[in-house]
Amino acid sequence: MSETTSTQVDILVPGKNYTTSCSLHNSAITITGTFPPLHFLIVHLGDACRKDLKGTIEIPFQHVVASNFHRDTKSLEIAYTWRKRAKGPLSFTSLKAEVEGSSLEAAQDWSAQLMDKAYEGVQRNRRLKVLVNPYGGVGKAVSVFTKTVEPILRAAGCTLDVVYTTHHGHATEIASKLPLDAFDALLTVSGDGLIHEVLNGLAQHSEPRKALSTAVAPIPTGSGNALSLNLMGIKDGFDVVAASINAIKGKPISVDLFLITQSGKSSISFMSQSVGLMADLDVGTDHLRWLGETRFLYGFLRGLIRLKSCNIELSYRIAEDNKAKISDTFRGMRKHQKSSPPSPPIIEEEGGLLQPKYSTTDTEGWTTFSKPAIYVYAGKGPYVGRDYMAFPASLPDDGLIDIVVRGRSSRGEILLTLDEGRNGTHFWNENVNYIKAHAYRMRPLSSKGSLSIDGEAFPFEEFQVEVLPRYGSLLSLHDTYALDSDFTL
Repeated sequence: MSETTSTQVDILVPGKNYTTSCSLHNSAITITGTFPPLHFLIVHLGDACRKDLKGTIEIPFQHVVASNFHRDTKSLEIAYTWRKRAKGPLSFTSLKAEVEGSSLEAAQDWSAQLMDKAYEGVQRNRRLKVLVNPYGGVGKAVSVFTKTVEPILRAAGCTLDVVYTTHHGHATEIASKLPLDAFDALLTVSGDGLIHEVLNGLAQHSEPRKALSTAVAPIPTGSGNALSLNLMGIKDGFDVVAASINAIKGKPISVDLFLITQSGKSSISFMSQSVGLMADLDVGTDHLRWLGETRFLYGFLRGLIRLKSCNIELSYRIAEDNKAKISDTFRGMRKHQKSSPPSPPIIEEEGGLLQPKYSTTDTEGWTTFSKPAIYVYAGKGPYVGRDYMAFPASLPDDGLIDIVVRGRSSRGEILLTLDEGRNGTHFWNENVNYIKAHAYRMRPLSSKGSLSIDGEAFPFEEFQVEVLPRYGSLLSLHDTYALDSDFTL
C-alpha cells in the first residue's frame, strides 16, 4: 500500500481564489481540482483529454524536472514533462501559481518534498559537456537543442558547456582533452556517428580508462539513433524530451566496447560492424542522410535488387552458437539483471588502452565460417534502427559480441527479414547463424566491398574485433537495455 502525504495549498489566481489538493505518492504527483492552472493543463491535453480524467493529471516523479517555491513573490512553479497523447512524445511545460499567506510554509515544504522524490538516488544540478553536430542526420540538431533540450536542462539546474562541432573528428579532439573532473556526463546532440567520435576521443585521452568512465548520453537527432533506441526503448528512442530526462536523471551503467584493429591501427566501436548487404545499405546511402531513417529502407531495397554474396573469410573465438542455449542464457540474465555490478577500480594500463589481446595471426582456438553469406553483422545492443532488432540476444555487459551471418537466400526470403527484424524473430530463422563470440576477424577475398563500423565507412580490408568488457559508461533510466516488458526470445 503506497504512503500518501497530502497538503492543502490555496492557489491565488488574478481575479479569483481557488483551492486545490496536491498529493505526493510513492511514484507520482497527483494534482486535482478545477482551478484555472489545472484547466490550463487540460487545455494542453486538447481532444485527447478523456472525460474520466475529471480534472486529474498524474505526473510520474521521474518526469518532474523542477519545483521551486519563491517566498518573496509567494509563487510556486513546477516544471515537468508529460504526454498529450498516450502514445505520443513527451512535452515540456510548467505550472505556475501564487500561494496565499496561510499556506506559505506548507507550500514550501511540499515543493521540497517533491524535489526529494523527483531526484531520489540521482545527483542534482549536473555539470554537462554538450557536443552539438549541426550537420548530422537531417540537420536540425541546433534548433532541437536550443528550442527543446536546453530549456529542460537549464530548468533542472544543470551547468552546460556547449560546443558546436565544426568538422569531422572535432568531437574526437574535444573528448581526447576533456578535463575529467569538470563534468558529470557528456551529451551528444546528433546521431551515432558523433558518439563513435566521442568514444574514440576518450580512448585517446592521457587517462583512457578514467576518461571512458565518463557517462555518455545521446540526444537523438541523427538518422538511425541506435544507441538512444537501446537506452530509451522504441517508444522514446527518437524523443529528445525523453532523452533530456535521461540526461538529468539517468544513472551510469557499464557497457562493453569493442577494439577494432586494422592495418596496424586501433580504434573503438560501440555499436556494430557489417559487410555485405547491411554495410551497403548503410554507408552506401550516406549521401541521403537528409532522408532520415528512410534512407536505410531505400538502401535495403537497392541492395536486394543487386543481391550478391559476401566474398570474405570469417573467423571467431566462439563462446556459444547453439540458439537454444543463447536464448536460455539471455532470458535468465534479463530476468535477474537489476543493475551492473560495481566496476573494479580504474587502473591505467601501460602502453595505452588500445592494445589488442589477440594476435591477428593467431589461429589456435579460432573457428572459421566457410559457408556463403549475404551479409555479416556484428555488434552490441538489440536495435540498430527503429524497425530492426539486429541483435535480439545482446546484453550490455556479458563480455561478448553478437555475430549474425545471413546464409545464401532468395530475395523473397530476405524480404521476410524486414518483418522478422522488427521483433527479433529472425534469430530463429534457419538461414541465420547467430554466434556469441569473444573476438572475430574478417578477411576480404576480393577488392570490392563495403565495411561499416558504427555507421561510418572504413576501408574494405582485413580487420579484427575483440571485446573490451565494461569499458564504457552510459546514462540510462533503466538497468539494462530498454526492451518491451513482454519481449521474449
